Amino acid sequence: MLAVAAILAAVFLWGGSFSAMRVAVQALSPWSVMWLRMITATALLIPLAGKLIPTDYRKGDWKLLIPMVFFQPCLYFLLESYALRFTTSSQAGIISGALPLMVAFGASLVLSETIPRPAYIGLLVSLIGVACLTLLQGSAGAAANPLLGNALELCAMASAAANMIVLKRLCQRYNPWTLTAMQVFAGAIFFLPGLFLMVRAEESQWTPQLVLILLFLGSFVTLGAFGLYNWGMSHIPASRASAFINLVPVNAVFFGWVLLGETLTLPQCAAAFAVIGGVWLSQKSRTRLGVRSDVRVVD
Repeated sequence: MLAVAAILAAVFLWGGSFSAMRVAVQALSPWSVMWLRMITATALLIPLAGKLIPTDYRKGDWKLLIPMVFFQPCLYFLLESYALRFTTSSQAGIISGALPLMVAFGASLVLSETIPRPAYIGLLVSLIGVACLTLLQGSAGAAANPLLGNALELCAMASAAANMIVLKRLCQRYNPWTLTAMQVFAGAIFFLPGLFLMVRAEESQWTPQLVLILLFLGSFVTLGAFGLYNWGMSHIPASRASAFINLVPVNAVFFGWVLLGETLTLPQCAAAFAVIGGVWLSQKSRTRLGVRSDVRVVD
């Protein structure tokens, strides 16, 4: 239950980050925003550096650690940033709903996780809900190159799925917060060009609202959400943890309605409930499977 609560908290924070990011990128370049997020999280981790130094490193672990930080945050955020330049947010949202299915199949092949059939049904229902939810949001303008943008977004989802599978394997020996620190530090180096773009920003852009938003994104979203999700995934199967990702668009629509005054229609509410119902079905089937397994062991 604590693991599920941690993942739900991470999803809640990620959902709120869309509204915050929308405001931030209007004042600064996406590279600058991402670098500020990473460097803020790195600064918060410095007092805990002594406790986050890996002590269980084994020869050859770099073969997993380097792909982990490369897939996310580096490659994932880079691909998604450019994807949104060529496609609409609605189409990107539809493709992002494929992430739990990618992780489920990958975890089944690589981690030998057992995925019950009702869980797949729940994931598909959730995916349909995400598609309806994003389509009902509409689009602010035509896509410049939807084929290229959608391909980049699909690659971003594949990168995130690969990261989750690799991270799940590393969590068997490494502290999840240590892995989070590695991701944050790698992201700060990767998005370093954002520092030079930030220097060119006009002073009038640095409003108190922008500073608070950047602090929220760096501390609560980049560090808090990633840390909570990594910790939660270290205690439950990767495929089960990834199912909660489909709740992110639901939270994003909710926060857009509350904070930015965006329209929340009845069909959107119905699609949101479909997403929640699909996630619930995928989790319920796994719980029953786990109970039956326990009974067999006792017998």
